[in-house]
Amino acid sequence: MTQREYFGTSGIRGPVGTAVDAKLALEVGRAVAAETDRVVVGRDARTSGPMLVGSLTAGLIECGTDVVDIGLASTPTIARGVATQDADAGIAVTASHNPPQDNGLKLWQPSGQAFDQSREDRLEDRLRTEDFDRQPWDSLGQRSSWSGAQASHVDAIREAVELPESASLSVVVDLGNGAGGVSVEALQEIGCSVETLNAQPDGRFPGRPSEPTAENCSTLAATVAATDADLGIAHDGDADRMMAVTGDGEFVPGDVLLGLFARNAAGAGDRVAVPVDTSLLVADTLEAVGAEVVLTRVGDVFVAERASEEGVVFGGEPSGAWIFPEDTLCPDGPLAAAKLVELVAEAGPLAEQVDSITRYPTRRTTLEITDKTAVMEQVTAAVTAEYESVDTLDGVRVDLGDAWFLLRASGTEPRIRVTAEARDPQRADAVFETARKLVEKHV
Repeated sequence: MTQREYFGTSGIRGPVGTAVDAKLALEVGRAVAAETDRVVVGRDARTSGPMLVGSLTAGLIECGTDVVDIGLASTPTIARGVATQDADAGIAVTASHNPPQDNGLKLWQPSGQAFDQSREDRLEDRLRTEDFDRQPWDSLGQRSSWSGAQASHVDAIREAVELPESASLSVVVDLGNGAGGVSVEALQEIGCSVETLNAQPDGRFPGRPSEPTAENCSTLAATVAATDADLGIAHDGDADRMMAVTGDGEFVPGDVLLGLFARNAAGAGDRVAVPVDTSLLVADTLEAVGAEVVLTRVGDVFVAERASEEGVVFGGEPSGAWIFPEDTLCPDGPLAAAKLVELVAEAGPLAEQVDSITRYPTRRTTLEITDKTAVMEQVTAAVTAEYESVDTLDGVRVDLGDAWFLLRASGTEPRIRVTAEARDPQRADAVFETARKLVEKHV
């Protein structure tokens, strides 16, 4: 297959003016129009968003496709709007959790699932060969706007989540100056008392960096700890991600949150889709209820693909992307926030639930590698020859029973990431050293 020029693991994304510009947005619109009649378009709060939406819309309309513009909206609102508006696709102009100088385009199917690799590959071919179908003046597409997208999303969350009548929870929501206001409205609709941080949309992200990491959510943690709030919620710039803080002000690690969601969703015989870099704690937590994990490549697109399969009741990434396939196949941060509130209302304080999950020591490093492809080929051959339980789904992952390690090349940088985990700290150290030396031996 020809090397991909445009799409990464999560749509198109990069610095504005170089990797992403008006010309690219125009041509993506033209390419998508070749396979669609009606497309929903929306954007996050980034300052480059209106410019890119204008170019994208022009490309779609020029090639005969109608555009439903929903304006500033969370990415899950856009993804859900595709089916609601009887459209063929949706396009979110967003760089998700990336810094303000970046922007991008992520495409959605009517099911709520992101475009899979085969659909992206078709668009790659059209973009590379400029295979567009421009229309004459009397066959151009039409543009309309839809102001009810957020209300429709709120209604869907309200139907999916129900708190006990006696529940009266207080939640602090840190929107990170992003487009996740739908989360506040939805939580209020299901009966929560909500306070906000960084609620004003601002594509410069002045309140905190967009990605909801523990470091970036320190103000949220301090606020929750200093008040009588039951928990805190944090979103990234387009609210496809959701992370949480306990009522005590502890940031909940992504693997632990994944374990909690998975345990609540799964029963005997069920499966949960997780990427290859997920902690052992998720598999161990599911084993206790008779369920199991199925591994995917890293990226919510791949998690969603497995979540669409029969018997897979939940999918998630430790980075904060949560997929509830009975409701939608897009990572829906506002829905996840409401689901977490529901879990707290039914099962007790988040801090106690977090404490019920056994955590394991994980070791990570990133090695700068000039020719990562050649090195990974050599490493994969060596590991496959030496170990029995090897998975090459995404990088090379070795299952040692009581431990595992993963060697995986970055999709965008000249780096190889080394991850190791075990149930025992000394064992984790030893496995990590073995894995690191495997890479260094072939550099």
